Order: sequence, then C-alpha cells, then structure tokens
Amino acid sequence: MSAPAKTSADPAVTGEQRETRKRRHKGIAGNTLWFWVFVGPFVIGLLIFSYLPILWSLVLSFFEAYNTATPSKFVGLRNYVDMLTDHNFLSSLGTFTIFAVFIVPLTFALSLALALLVNQVKIARAFFRSVFFLPTACSYVVASLIWKLSIFNGVRFGLANTVLGWFGIDNIAWLSTVDPPWYWIPLVTVRLWLQLGFYMILFIAGLQRISPTLYEAAYVDGAKPGWQVFRYITLPQLRATSVAVLILNLIAAYQAFDEFYNLVGNVNYARPPLVYLYGISLGSIQDLGHGSAGALILAVIIMLVTLLQNRIFGFGKAGD
Repeated sequence: MSAPAKTSADPAVTGEQRETRKRRHKGIAGNTLWFWVFVGPFVIGLLIFSYLPILWSLVLSFFEAYNTATPSKFVGLRNYVDMLTDHNFLSSLGTFTIFAVFIVPLTFALSLALALLVNQVKIARAFFRSVFFLPTACSYVVASLIWKLSIFNGVRFGLANTVLGWFGIDNIAWLSTVDPPWYWIPLVTVRLWLQLGFYMILFIAGLQRISPTLYEAAYVDGAKPGWQVFRYITLPQLRATSVAVLILNLIAAYQAFDEFYNLVGNVNYARPPLVYLYGISLGSIQDLGHGSAGALILAVIIMLVTLLQNRIFGFGKAGD
C-alpha cells in the first residue's frame, strides 16, 4: 500500500515545502490571469464582430427584413427557396465557378514554380522572397484601381493596349467587352499578382521540411535531377502543403469581392456571389432577409466543398 499524501497540516511537511506549494499555486493563478489579459480582448472582439453577426444573420434569414436589421415577419424557409431559385444568384455561382477554374490551377502552378526557383537561389534568397511576397501587403482595392485606370483602362494610352499597339493590334475595351470575355484577363491577373507571394511562402516552408537525405538516396538509386526527382520526391512530400493551398485558394475565390466590384462593378456578366449579395443587402432594396439567406447558403457551400476536398485528398491524416 502507498503511503497517505502529506497535507499542509501534517507536521512532517516543512515550512519550506509549504512556501513552495503556495508559490506554485500563485504562479498558476498568475499565468491564467495573464492569459486572459492577452487573449480576452481578441475573444470579445471575435464574439462581437464575428459570431454575433453570424447568429443574427441566421435569425434574419427566416424573416422579412427590408431597410432594417430588425426582423418584422416570420417567413420560414421562403428566403432560402427564393435564393435557390433566383436566376441571378445561381448565375453568380456560375461566375465564381469560372473564376475558380482559372485562378485555382494557375495560382497553384505558378506559386509552386516560384517556390522551387526561389528555394534554389543561393545568393540574395531573402531579397527575392521579399520581392515576390511584397504584393500581398497591397490593398485589393488599390491594386484593382491600378489595373483599371493604368493597365487595362481600354484606351490607347493604357499599358496593355500600348503593348498591343506595338504589334499592330487595335485597342481592346478590356472591362466592357463581353464577346469575347476579355474582362477575365484583368480579373485573374490582379488576383494572381496579389496572392502568388503568399502561397509561394507556404510552398517554400514545405520544401524546407523535406529531408535532403531523400534526394541523396534518390540520386544514389539513379534518379535524374529535374522532373523525375520532382515527381517522385518533391511533389509527394508537399501533399499536405498542396492540399492546404488548394483549400485556402478555393475559399478565397468564393470570397472574391474587391477586384470584381472595383473593376467591373455590379454587372450581370461578371458578378460573384458576394457582389450580388452586397447589392441585395446594401443596395437600393436593402433586403437583409434574402441577403442573409444567400450568405448562409454560400457559407454552407464553402464548408461542403472544403470537407469534400479533405475527403478526397486525405488532409490531416497521420504522417502529413
């Protein structure tokens, strides 16, 4: 049998041991206090500015709410049915699908290529990493206005039309020509410029986790540097990073707003879901009931697509 635990009243417990226990309890209490001092404001901000608006949006989605954030008449699931049968909302989801088809593969391939190139640089690696990462600090609104007013403004003196003029090609109204849909070029290129550096850094972090002994063993086994090593060593070792990049990129594409709103505005031919919902909720109608229902439908779609990607690629499994 084990000996009974000594209490502070036990004469065998010395005064020094009691003081040590008191200091330990004070230390735990002090650490807990400082934890909440630093974390508490962020938790409060998260509750007030994120969770409460989401909860209130859920409430509004079951009511009529025109020109007010206060529900007036309970309508049940009618707002959801209206949004799921709304041609404009479904068309906005189609616009997102086209945007995602362009932006997700291009971002993945180009950011991985940049990461491989920068990771191979021996001199001034930090400089090149910073140069490619710097655009991520730029505002989406500012970048969109630069693309609209300076590069793809559709007039003779725009940068894109100036370059085309050197080859004898007539001016193109990039942001207003629907057939062919030239507006996709500025929309995709501005997003690529803004986000490539971020995903490049993620891939560089993944590349630096790969053990050099794997490459040494591959060379000993006769693998040729280049495509063979990339296909059988580098790419499989980047599986977790690749899935994370795909998920983050797809979610970011669903949330596209600034470049569409500032480049082409609220037009039917290039209107993603958030731009359409913005027009419903904060436009002339100010229908917060249907807007909230559409936002929650979009959130469910993002969640389902993310879970599907996790299921397909096995993200988070042991060994990642």
